[in-house]
Amino acid sequence: MTETIFRSDAYTRACDAKVLAINERGGIVLDRTICYASAGGQPGDTGTLSWDGGTCPIATTVYDADKTTIVHVPAAGATAPPVGAPVSLALDWDTRHRHMRVHTALHLLCALVKWPVTGGQIGAEEGRLDFDIADMTGIDKETLTAALNALVEADHPVTTRWITDAELEAAPHLVRTMSVKPPMGSGKVRLVAIGEDGSVDLQPCGGTHVARTSEIGRLAVVKIESKGKQNRRIRVALV
Repeated sequence: MTETIFRSDAYTRACDAKVLAINERGGIVLDRTICYASAGGQPGDTGTLSWDGGTCPIATTVYDADKTTIVHVPAAGATAPPVGAPVSLALDWDTRHRHMRVHTALHLLCALVKWPVTGGQIGAEEGRLDFDIADMTGIDKETLTAALNALVEADHPVTTRWITDAELEAAPHLVRTMSVKPPMGSGKVRLVAIGEDGSVDLQPCGGTHVARTSEIGRLAVVKIESKGKQNRRIRVALV
């Protein structure tokens, strides 16, 4: 099992690790990692592995077919380190930090648009959420942009805590996503809280986020579009 440093500290940019395995496709499994594995609409992290005698660019980080093993995917043509080797892992921080800013911005959007979420995607420049909305009355780009930036400027803290599977089952209102359910079965679920005690937003999430909303920077709602009878897509960009 890989220690997921990014879950306890999203700001760690480098770490030492050991190669546990190379899978049948050449993916690298480490005993600990700072790289987020692609999930929940957030892309997998990129970076560089180095060891005595070599370096290996990491093109992305994903989950293996078992959906629990984190795999660091080498760039095409790169040489992987040998199994058992001690390595140093360095994160592509600029890209990760932009993902953190966009991801946290989408939580703010969720706080403002109260309908169930049917899908989403995070990028380094912008992100989007799809909502199950029949009536768009009162939802426009200018109003949402102003409300989002007010939450950013309020400098709300962003924190995490863990609850049990049973506690989540007893509070189904915490789950905003219709298509993707939070991972359960390990006995605990990670909650992300924005504002004191989650006063702005509180929901299960395994992604990486900034520590305070002011770190997101200025935002703009760049597009609101229909993607079906009740599905409305809202795109938010860093500006």
